[in-house]
Amino acid sequence: MNLFRLLRTIRLGSQTIRLHRLRSLLTILGVVFGVASVIVMLAVGEGARAKAVSMINELGTKNVIITSIKSTAVSRDGNSGGAIRYGLSDRDLRRIAAMLPHGARISQTREHRRSIRHLSYQIEGRVIGVTPAFAELNHLRLARGRFINRLDETDRHAVAVLSAGVADQLFPLSPAVGETIRIGSDQYFYVVGVLDSKVDVSQDSGERYDENVFIPFQSDRMRFGENTVMDPGGLQLPEKVEISQLTVSLPSTDQVQPVAQLIRSILMQEGRDKEVSFLIPLDLQARAEQTQRVFHLVLAAIASISLLVGGIGIMNIMLATVTERTREIGIRRALGARRSDIVFQFLIETLVLTGMGGALGVLLGFAGARLVESVGGVATIIHPWSPLLAVGISFAVGLLFGLYPARRAARMDPIEALRHE
Repeated sequence: MNLFRLLRTIRLGSQTIRLHRLRSLLTILGVVFGVASVIVMLAVGEGARAKAVSMINELGTKNVIITSIKSTAVSRDGNSGGAIRYGLSDRDLRRIAAMLPHGARISQTREHRRSIRHLSYQIEGRVIGVTPAFAELNHLRLARGRFINRLDETDRHAVAVLSAGVADQLFPLSPAVGETIRIGSDQYFYVVGVLDSKVDVSQDSGERYDENVFIPFQSDRMRFGENTVMDPGGLQLPEKVEISQLTVSLPSTDQVQPVAQLIRSILMQEGRDKEVSFLIPLDLQARAEQTQRVFHLVLAAIASISLLVGGIGIMNIMLATVTERTREIGIRRALGARRSDIVFQFLIETLVLTGMGGALGVLLGFAGARLVESVGGVATIIHPWSPLLAVGISFAVGLLFGLYPARRAARMDPIEALRHE
């Protein structure tokens, strides 16, 4: 079929649609909502995936994070006034560091809750003793000042880096850097830096870094001793945790799982594997991708149902159109039109309908995604291929469901069609 005949067929199909505007609009509603649902759901899915990947990347896909937890079988330390002792120890740190491959790095932390005060402002927050590598391994970003450095650690300097939330609460009217805070009852620290706001995704609760104060690891031990928790009323026994968390950063992702298994075996030999928990961001990434694939399958199933309903509606209306235009079909055949011309004519009309539905669906999908983002507070991402995919699916629906009515029209007997009233 040459270009002239193609354009003429498209024009005839468009004229037929314009003659029945309301019916055409109602016919394509299923396709419109199907295409819109594809775009909105893909946008929501991509937004959720991007957020999950971003949070996992913040932890570092090359990291293995080991955290001390209190198990039911904890021991009393007779050298520390009966304190409950559990979790990672300095011996564990040395053994793990000794078996790490070349290029790997390790950072330890110790945390406890204390009162933090500046002038008349006071909060309860987490004091975390860290090494200089902690900021890089955990992708912390500074808003002002600097982080803990190696000289602070070796010389046990009384310096602190505040999270954004702590800085806002203790210094609502003035910059925090260069000021002094009091931690606990009598320990004073000079503020050298303030962090950007950041969510701690290593915690199941989604706890924010915004209530943390970071100090040098050795300064923490020297100034607050070995016992990390003590209830002022004496209702809770003190706890002795030498290391609250270890972060091991490896040169490549291929080494993550073997090293994690090796660390597990080391802790099992010590009989304390029940006192630690492992967080492997690489595993989280794999699970997130698997969940995303399942989510996409669910979305595809829902969108397919919508498009199936729309396709059935189009087939129904095209069958009715064939019946209404039986005499026209007979005349065209009598004037020399071939069966392929009739098939092509009705397929063109169907594709024009579904193309219009796809275009309207794309516009509705963009509006729906923006509405979800503004009203629901859910991040959405629309990739360039998303509307193209949706429109392509709409054309495929038109071709699939328009083929039967077109073939039925083409197979009519011309004489019987001319006699049709």
